[in-house]
Order: sequence, then structure tokens, then C-alpha cells
Amino acid sequence: MWRRFFLIVLLCSGPAIALAEPRHRIVSLNLCTDQLVLMLAKPENIAALSPMVRDCQNSVMCEQARAVPTLRVSAEAVVASNPDIVLGGTYTARVAMQVARSLGLPVVALRPADKLEDIPAQIMSVAEAIGEPERGRELVASFRQRLAEQTVTAADGPVAAIYAANGFVTQPGSLPDDVLRHAGFQNYTARKGVGHMAKLPLETLIAHPPDLLILDRSGRGYSIAQSMLDNPVLQNAFPQAHRADIPARLWLCGLPQTLDVISRLKASKAALEALK
Repeated sequence: MWRRFFLIVLLCSGPAIALAEPRHRIVSLNLCTDQLVLMLAKPENIAALSPMVRDCQNSVMCEQARAVPTLRVSAEAVVASNPDIVLGGTYTARVAMQVARSLGLPVVALRPADKLEDIPAQIMSVAEAIGEPERGRELVASFRQRLAEQTVTAADGPVAAIYAANGFVTQPGSLPDDVLRHAGFQNYTARKGVGHMAKLPLETLIAHPPDLLILDRSGRGYSIAQSMLDNPVLQNAFPQAHRADIPARLWLCGLPQTLDVISRLKASKAALEALK
């Protein structure tokens, strides 16, 4: 009875409560929590992650994920895995996570990171929940140091547009938008007011070009939606120095690896400045 009472209190208190001992059967149902778990937990303590974590098109930890089990993201699979704790996102696997709650299991639900400063708190939420706070503090310290070293302050920097499949452009207030700012760029959508993930025709992009076109590539295979990014007209309008390819997996989740994008963008910024 007291054990069940403790679990209910833990659940209601949220992920900020630190656990004294590491969890030994950790289950994650979301790509972002999957990757944080891989960085923070001992492999033998991971009962299962979601299958997407092994997809190298979407996961920066795909190779490491091959050493741990995966499970189908369903309530039945979660129950069968006999977890000590279940982690996921606020918008994914809701039924499976609700079933875990109904069983009295601790459940941690992370919302998507909107800015780089969200990442340390998310690292610590996972680290404390799985009983690895020291590892979390080490990862956070390394992240903060690298972010401080790489951040560029430039209110009037060059303008960049993040262009994805189907012609979507990234809005202000998102994680990629914050990465642009830290790399010294202005977001094209903030300048042009095209709205929330608006679809932008090629003609508009070419008629009113940004200084840098960032092709946000995701998914595997070839589709009409993805083919827009390789349109010859677009390639001719944006020569190499004015174009950059960024794999979506680097900023699909808020991770320490997201800082790799700043390094890439700073190199693109230097190439643009060399043209002046």
C-alpha cells in the first residue's frame, strides 16, 4: 500500500523528483526521449526504446541504438516490457502512456524543445527520473560550455530561410529558429511574415531570396515533396555559397548534437562574408 502511495505521489509531482537509485527497466516511447535515455542510462538498464531511434534519417543515435531492444509503441507492448519507468513526448503514444499511469508507474512526458535553453532542463528531467543525475549534470555542463563558445551575437546578420519538403518554411519561435539566431542569422519568415510553417512557392523564394537557403532534409527515399529541394531552378538561383544542407535529425529533437548545426551555419556565414 505504501509503495503504491509513493508511486502516485511521484507521478503527480512530475519529472523533477530525483530518484536515489538508477532505474533498471527504462522504456521510452518517443524519439527525443529515446536519444536522451541512450546518452544518460547504462545500456543494461534500458528495457526498450521506440523503433524510430534506429532510423538514421531521423536519429543521431541510430548506431548506438542497435545495442538495445526496441518495442512497438503500444499499450500492450509497454505492459509486456514490465518497465520501472516510462518516458515519452506530450504529443505521442498517449494511450500507452496513460495505461502506464493507470498501472501506477512513473511516467515522464517531455514537450518539444522550442529553444536551445530548453535542452539542459530536459536533460536533467530525464537524468533525474531514471536515477542518473550526475551524468545529467555532466552533460548539461558540457552543453552550456559549448553553447557559450559557439553563440554569435548579430542583430543585423544575414537572412536565412529553412526550406523543407513540400515547400514548408520554419517559423519564428521554434528550435531551428533559435539555432539560426545563435549562429548569427535572421529568420526569413520573421522578416517576410509568412506565418506558422507556411508553404512558400519556389517563385516567391526566388523573387525574394534570402542570403542563405537551408535545405532541411528528412525522410528516406524519393518523393515529390522531397524533390522540391533538388529542383534545378532552385539550385541555379542559390549557388553553393548561398545554400546549405542540414539533416533534419540534428534539430528534430533538442539534443547536445543540435549544437553541430551552429558550427555548420557559422561556416556558411563565413562563406557569405567572403563574397563581399
